[in-house]
Amino acid sequence: AGMARFGINTRTALGVGNSDLRPLARKLKKNQERSLLLWDTDIREARLMAAFTGEPKKLDIGQCRRWAADFDSWEIVDTVADLFAETPFWRELVEEFAKDEREFVRRTAFAMLAWAAVHLKKEPDASFLAALPLIETHAGDPRNFVRKAVNWALRQIGKRSRALHAPALALAEKLAASSDKTARWIGKDAVKELSDVKQLERLATTRL
Repeated sequence: AGMARFGINTRTALGVGNSDLRPLARKLKKNQERSLLLWDTDIREARLMAAFTGEPKKLDIGQCRRWAADFDSWEIVDTVADLFAETPFWRELVEEFAKDEREFVRRTAFAMLAWAAVHLKKEPDASFLAALPLIETHAGDPRNFVRKAVNWALRQIGKRSRALHAPALALAEKLAASSDKTARWIGKDAVKELSDVKQLERLATTRL
């Protein structure tokens, strides 16, 4: 009941929380073959473990597409998106998934962008600058799980570096002034975070 209240699909859930799953995943070595087998069980916890212990360099793009077709919960999406963001073809997947009309697949694109902005330290800022038009294009999607991920991606890109902060904030301000209700919400929320004094102080001490 608790999981369902937070929008987690409990159809195949055993009821084991992430606080128990993550330590177990850390004890296991990453193994792509096991990851694929775990995914095929269709059990929530097994699929989370598949994402935690998968090997991004051994994932092929077809496998990513097949997993995306199975997505039925924001929790699964956000966990797997972290894995997908580590693949060599993550930018291609973002473009492809953003165009997909399925709610959880589109969410995956923007969850990947958010994770990539945080974790891919060596990725050029240009990759994220190039993603801003994609955020603008889909900022009007009113579906809850999409709009929250679009907002998440915009905020994380804006917090990544000083060079990205200004263009991300400019887009947030543009969206905040939109006549579209969803875009306006995304923009206002992002403006609030990207204008926060603590964020600005942190950015002032980071790389350009």
